[in-house]
Amino acid sequence: MHGWELKSIPPKPEIAVRPNRKVTGDRWDGVRVCWLNLADDEVRDGVTTPLRTVIDCARQLPFDEALAIADSALRSRKVTRRELDEVCVRGAGADAVRRVLHHADARAANPFESVLRALCLEAGLAVEPQHPIQHPEGVIHPDLVCISRGMVFEAESWTFHITRKAFKRDCARYNLLVLQGWLVLRFTWEHVMLDQTYVRSVLAQCARRVERVEVPHELSRPA
Repeated sequence: MHGWELKSIPPKPEIAVRPNRKVTGDRWDGVRVCWLNLADDEVRDGVTTPLRTVIDCARQLPFDEALAIADSALRSRKVTRRELDEVCVRGAGADAVRRVLHHADARAANPFESVLRALCLEAGLAVEPQHPIQHPEGVIHPDLVCISRGMVFEAESWTFHITRKAFKRDCARYNLLVLQGWLVLRFTWEHVMLDQTYVRSVLAQCARRVERVEVPHELSRPA
């Protein structure tokens, strides 16, 4: 309803119902009902507001799904960074909500990158989307950068490698990063969305690597 991108489409529509309302008969068929306490100003035209929607998703969904939605909400500008920072949550799931809101970032290009970032964060890797890296020919903005460990994580979509020119450009970019001392790891959509056991295994090995000394200048290569 808000036009946001999702990791995956729910098998059933998910409906929020106030605890004092009754749902009877065949109205249960084909939907998943969530019982929620909703203030009047948190619902507009029968739909939870953008901010309330982000909070509910963060409370109820797995971290990677919720982060993809929060990132998309920020990209759409229907929710602002300031609004997320000002949210005060309590009760069951409050820690999960705070975690999602803290890490939400509009710089993530799509759910694919958001899910990969969620897996990195779960593995203890402090990654930043689109962090600029200076090289002799200009500036590179990898999908995810872990400065402390000198690592770059790329979410490889076939859509962006459909031409020889794009493939050649990315190969040259990866070579430059490796020559500067960065460890470059590349994951396909199938890895991230369908084979998270493999991705988690790789990221766990990355997390066991000794941290590098962080470079103070934003556009420097790893020490």
